[in-house]
Amino acid sequence: MATSPPYPTYPSGPPPRAGGRSRHAHWWHRRWVRYGALAALLALSGLVILALVRRQTGTEGFLVGLGLAVLPVPLLGAAFRWLDRVDPGPWRNMLFAFAWGACAAALIAIVANSFATKWIATATADPAGADTLGATVIAPIVEESSKAAAVLLLFLFRRRDFTGIVDGVVIAGTTATGFAFTENILYLGTAFGTDQMTGGRGIASVTAATFFVRVVMSPFAHPLFTVCTGIGFGVAALSGERQRLRRCLLPPAGLLLAMGMHALWNGSSTFGPFGFLAVYGGFMVPAFGLLTWLVVWTRQRELRAIREELPAYAAAGWLAPAEPFALGSLRARRMAREHAARHLGKAAARTVAQYEAYATSLAFLRRRGRLGRAGADFSVRELELLHELWRGREVARPALEHAARMTAPPVRVVAAPWPMYGAYGHPPLGQAAYGPGPGPVGPGLGPAGPVTPYPGHHPYGPPAPYRTQP
Repeated sequence: MATSPPYPTYPSGPPPRAGGRSRHAHWWHRRWVRYGALAALLALSGLVILALVRRQTGTEGFLVGLGLAVLPVPLLGAAFRWLDRVDPGPWRNMLFAFAWGACAAALIAIVANSFATKWIATATADPAGADTLGATVIAPIVEESSKAAAVLLLFLFRRRDFTGIVDGVVIAGTTATGFAFTENILYLGTAFGTDQMTGGRGIASVTAATFFVRVVMSPFAHPLFTVCTGIGFGVAALSGERQRLRRCLLPPAGLLLAMGMHALWNGSSTFGPFGFLAVYGGFMVPAFGLLTWLVVWTRQRELRAIREELPAYAAAGWLAPAEPFALGSLRARRMAREHAARHLGKAAARTVAQYEAYATSLAFLRRRGRLGRAGADFSVRELELLHELWRGREVARPALEHAARMTAPPVRVVAAPWPMYGAYGHPPLGQAAYGPGPGPVGPGLGPAGPVTPYPGHHPYGPPAPYRTQP
């Protein structure tokens, strides 16, 4: 009598690459042309905005403002990168977002705000009222719209990297960090010039007070506002093709909320001597805590999705049985990278990190498909991700299995420690999720049977390190 093997039989070969780029594309469709044009546009915007800021602050004020404004940038950048650990997006997306905020968005804001304030002052003959109206109405609209443009561009043209709320938060927060960096140069440089005009030497009272309010107390202010826009785009990214109304309304709703919060923050100084402290302690700090909790909770949901979705591919043989458990734990993922680096070098650690990223994208793709939110390119994208996993399996699989053994909870179980699709009655979504066998999409990818033979059954059980007896 034949018995089931302790492990699934892995497919006999890698899945074929799907799609391909035409060799006869027009020159303006080439990637290096588009990247070069975008980089040139951002660089030109940066040069113009730096020249404008330097003209307002003077050379010495500009250098002082630059040195002080750069201090919170690494901390905020590290915080957003930490939030993105489960499914880290490409570095180029974050670099684009920061450059857009620091250069393009800041240039749009400084030109539009100056023009609007001067026009209002001329029309009303009330310079003080024009400044107040410009700070509480014009500035929030212009600045949040210019920052939201970066989120919109990545949402439209980097859709594969924009899969949920965390991606929206990271992109929006990074854009706002760049914007706040340039704005802080202007404010701190102007404050330094004021100190010099009043006879102060070095960093005197006005500069110190500005630094304390903008860098120490509220470095998260601009990121907090723009994150609302990012959440709107992130929820829209999770919406299905049939939920068009939701996808169209949520990003503008998030933008309006960002504008409202920004207007309240800018107008707090007009609420009396304690208005700023009241808005800061009664609204800004609780809002910051609430959004932080939301992002961390969303990240935990992403880890749970990995543990729930990837066993389908483990049962079909594309992943080792221990991998879904390891990939669903940040501690196990870190241990896998460290194990690979210790035994095979830094290049192997990078391979494991890429493998983890591809597996995470595969889990999120299958989750969207199961919920009816996947696009028409589901099967194509699934094959692409499986191909990348196949390329890195020899390095990543032993490291992940080692991490799974080291982090497995000391609980004696009989069933598999992760849910299988059959338990929920969901059929396989793509041909690549089927077992090995001949089929129409190439050798090793045919429908030899569903992911689980029947609901609630897993033919192999957990891998050897986890198969314990009662």
